[in-house]
Amino acid sequence: MSLAFGLLPVLLFLICLFLLDSFKLVKVGLLLLCLLWGILSAGISYYANTFLSGYLSLSFEILSRYFAPVTEEIIKIAVILLLIRRKLIGFMIDAAIYGFAVGTGFALVENLYYFIQLGEGFHPVLAIVRGFGTAIMHGGTVAICAIIMIEGIHKVNHLLRAALPGIAVAILIHASFNQFMLHPILQTLLILTLLPLVFYFVLMRNIRQLQNWLEVEFSNEVDMLRMIRIGRFRDTKAGNYLASLRDHFPPGVVVDMYCFCSLYLELSIKAKRNIMLRENGFSPIIEADINDKLKEIKQLRKQIGKSGELALQPLVRMSYKELWKLNQLQS
Repeated sequence: MSLAFGLLPVLLFLICLFLLDSFKLVKVGLLLLCLLWGILSAGISYYANTFLSGYLSLSFEILSRYFAPVTEEIIKIAVILLLIRRKLIGFMIDAAIYGFAVGTGFALVENLYYFIQLGEGFHPVLAIVRGFGTAIMHGGTVAICAIIMIEGIHKVNHLLRAALPGIAVAILIHASFNQFMLHPILQTLLILTLLPLVFYFVLMRNIRQLQNWLEVEFSNEVDMLRMIRIGRFRDTKAGNYLASLRDHFPPGVVVDMYCFCSLYLELSIKAKRNIMLRENGFSPIIEADINDKLKEIKQLRKQIGKSGELALQPLVRMSYKELWKLNQLQS
């Protein structure tokens, strides 16, 4: 029974978060990868903390309060950094779920370790504190860090600058928890009260962001692509702007820009269509030539160069979210 109290709460919390992802942004394979990394990070952190304790002659109290939060959070967060770098996380909700999965794997190993070490000493009260408090805290710190990072990368489009505030917040929360300024039961109740509220507000904001992104931007892109397809793009402000670039770029580059815009709009519409299909319980549509078109748009992006891409920003902004969106189309 004690082991169940130590392991099940954080797993159930993760399952609930996964089920709340109505837009189906989270991929099961990546979720399992994060869970596995959390398990591995617990072992890596154990050896890192053991080395620091011996090398710096640290007491267990000093190690757990000031050093372990730093090493453990940095190691746990590493996989989230990788996913963001690979443009595999798009919004706050999938960032939070992937982050919580990492913390879940870490907490499962840590609580299992305590169960084995303490034996009969791992009584139900301790199991409840560790299962509902410490374990949820481990998941919460990585989740909050991932949320801050994904919001940061959308604003600054620079991974390190987006990551540092999130890592700092995760370390601060973890270190504050390890100070035990409150009774362990009170800390557990505080976590069980505050963390669901954080995820609730994240979910509500995520829904608003996605709906605005899908409805407003989708409609604008459909209209622009329709004008291109019927040969009336020149009659639009966007078309006039693209035509004005002939004074600054060679004709071949301007043609590539036109092709890039047309192909980007097509792929963007298809990516949003698939998200809406998943939200409504349908399988996404993957065309046979989609990978060829993704390769083509990458080649066009290289051909127009950085200066051409900057010139096209009023029409097409290849920011983090746009690159993530195109990644969703890969078959």
